[in-house]
Amino acid sequence: MVPEPGAQRSNPQLLTHILYGLHLLSWFSAGIFSVAAMVINHVKRSELPNDFYRSHWRWQARSFWFTLLWLALSLPLWLLVLPGWLAWCGIGLWYLYRFVRGWWAFAEGRTMPVPPEQ
Repeated sequence: MVPEPGAQRSNPQLLTHILYGLHLLSWFSAGIFSVAAMVINHVKRSELPNDFYRSHWRWQARSFWFTLLWLALSLPLWLLVLPGWLAWCGIGLWYLYRFVRGWWAFAEGRTMPVPPEQ
């Protein structure tokens, strides 16, 4: 039996679920799973079938990059330890919120609000 054209392509729904899962599991991998998810996000982005998927993948990318930005900007707070710890806990909770919110919206079939690409 010959597979239909396009059957070899990845299932964007499954892949999006996997990416959300990797981002959430990154809490237990010191961020390594998020980096892997971002590599997949970048490589497979051109294969997305519609704006629904693009909104979720862009939401994931923006969440990742803003998290890195805030972690870097708050790094000097670690000189005083407690402020650094509080800042990073807050950033971690924001990160968790973004990915839970995104995954929930994805499961319900809602697009994510993101600014238009320049």
